[in-house]
Amino acid sequence: MFLSKLVITNALMLILFLSMYESKGASNSSGSLSVVNGANINPPLAHQKVNVSVYYDSLCQSCAQFIIRDLKNVFDSNLISIMNLRLVPWAKAYINKTNSSISCQNGPDECELNSLESCALNLWHKVDIQYELINCFEFLAIKGTIKKWKEYCLDPLGLPKELFLNCFNMGNGTQLGKTYIDQIAHLSPSPSFVPWVVVNNQPVGKDYANFAHYVCKAYRGVAVPQVCKSPLK
Repeated sequence: MFLSKLVITNALMLILFLSMYESKGASNSSGSLSVVNGANINPPLAHQKVNVSVYYDSLCQSCAQFIIRDLKNVFDSNLISIMNLRLVPWAKAYINKTNSSISCQNGPDECELNSLESCALNLWHKVDIQYELINCFEFLAIKGTIKKWKEYCLDPLGLPKELFLNCFNMGNGTQLGKTYIDQIAHLSPSPSFVPWVVVNNQPVGKDYANFAHYVCKAYRGVAVPQVCKSPLK
């Protein structure tokens, strides 16, 4: 009797093992990762964006021209659809160790504008809003009318003034600046000039005006914008 029970038990365990093995095999065959000859094969990503960081100073002429002209093309050509764009002011500023104040390459006016732009970047996280506001500030800076930023920049975009002014007047922009300066200090290599454009952690150097070429080249997704389909330089 005991032997009969043992045989029945072993048979049930074998059936259970076979059903588990078949279930596992079916799960593997329907998963997103397949194995062929011992190698993992991942399906192509539908949308793998390229990380682009632009380190700049707000009263730098070459930076302003780059932001107004070259970055505008990013939105006009829909290159932004394959980019994670990050704007970082305070590129050439430094913190005084004696009193923890910040000194900017182009003086106190630049520190003030850097603070304004820091508030803009941290209050609104949609890149198109960030760009429109920074673009407006830089355009006024080139014209020498930056003091009119409230009426020319905030009002046309319909952005709440109180929220923005609170950030600026309470010194939050300057505190954010110290965070940016610390991040920039840890870049390798460190920026030797501005604007300093980095594509997927690789600086493009003095060829920054042609950064779209590097973005298209680095892109590995399938949703290729038309601007990347023309012959790359």
